[in-house]
Amino acid sequence: MDCLFCKIAAGEIPSTKVYEDDRILAFRDIAPQAPTHILVIPKTHIPSVAAITPEHSALIGHIFEVIPQIAQAEGLENGYRVVSNCGPDARQTVHHLHFHILGGRPLEAQMA
Repeated sequence: MDCLFCKIAAGEIPSTKVYEDDRILAFRDIAPQAPTHILVIPKTHIPSVAAITPEHSALIGHIFEVIPQIAQAEGLENGYRVVSNCGPDARQTVHHLHFHILGGRPLEAQMA
């Protein structure tokens, strides 16, 4: 498979890791959109939110248990945003499920 994030998870492409365990990896985005911009990915290839199945429930739960730990370690005590783009209309550019943690400054309001 020619997936950028699979290669990063496998250690084939370097990244600036901020968290790693046997199921997930979190690393700094190379084109940050905020002072803190971290990507959290499962090591298992899942193309997007649309491909999540009941079998992924424990993994997704684990990701959302770790995100607050990462945010705290990064000093995001005033808040942060968690975003996952799904599909071309949302501008998903890497087709491997990932969550952006954005913070470190007040963020612009988004459409609700």
